[in-house]
Amino acid sequence: MANKVTKIGVLTSGGDAPGMNAAIRAVVRACSFYKLECIGIQEGYDGLINNKLVPLDARSVRNIVNKGGTFLKTARSEEFKTVEGRKKAYDNLTASGVDSLVVIGGDGSFTGAMKLAEEFDFPVIGIPGTIDNDINGTDYTIGYDTALNTVVEAIDKIRDTASSHNRLFFIEVMGRDAGDIALNAGIGAGAEEILIPEEDLGVERLLESLQRSRKSGKSSSIIVVAEGDRLGENIFELSEYVKNHTEGYDIRVSVLGHIQRGGAPSCFDRVLASKLGVGAVESLIKGKRDVMIGIVHKRVTLVPLQVALTKRLHKHDDLIRVADITST
Repeated sequence: MANKVTKIGVLTSGGDAPGMNAAIRAVVRACSFYKLECIGIQEGYDGLINNKLVPLDARSVRNIVNKGGTFLKTARSEEFKTVEGRKKAYDNLTASGVDSLVVIGGDGSFTGAMKLAEEFDFPVIGIPGTIDNDINGTDYTIGYDTALNTVVEAIDKIRDTASSHNRLFFIEVMGRDAGDIALNAGIGAGAEEILIPEEDLGVERLLESLQRSRKSGKSSSIIVVAEGDRLGENIFELSEYVKNHTEGYDIRVSVLGHIQRGGAPSCFDRVLASKLGVGAVESLIKGKRDVMIGIVHKRVTLVPLQVALTKRLHKHDDLIRVADITST
């Protein structure tokens, strides 16, 4: 029989994502609703090792549901990658009376959570918070929708300049291993070509597409490139190659970078974060542990952390077909 949960810790780890604050808020207020104590851990696993633990109550998280970033702050911890570091973290948790942990983050954060659970038999639940939407076992991760809308807005503005100057813009968006942002934002913003790490479309296909665009009368084009795309060493090398093998385009490169992480979370991300935060606390109360809580077909679900960390088998065939048709 599972031990009764009395005090839950919550931390954010890895890259920040819009909606993390909404998730923290939901965890804290669910604890308050169910008469449980809640401890906030500042600066992720690094803060856990350095004992940066603060009590949180319902009023501690007022007015943060609309804020980007994470008010608990986040950091990457090399020390937590060691058994000794995780032992320090575990000792700090037990010394403070925390008997379970909610980790909000991506695959690196979940790897750390799984190791903590395995080595010290400590109950953990992961909440997927990453703009890349690259976690297995959930249709959406917290922050993805907001980042997507930020990217579309940026591309719309760049297109105004591209059209005014008859330019070809290469726009790099985040997505080291997943092309969700690039593909969906590219379609939403009307990009002529979209390059993603899951599909090796080849540079010749890109050149042929640009040639067709010129022949059809297009004087400007937008190429959206996920940062993990493999056509070149980087987007600058790719743009230089295209410059040397095409005529008639004035080529520019724009790397959107960290603006994709910031900003107020969308309503979708706020609601998703709230559902998953409450669900995480309720799952711990029911004795669930060492799982990630996600959303599949609009239903909140639980999957083992090990499953969440496996490579996501996400086919983009339908969206690629739509992109090919609408970009002609």
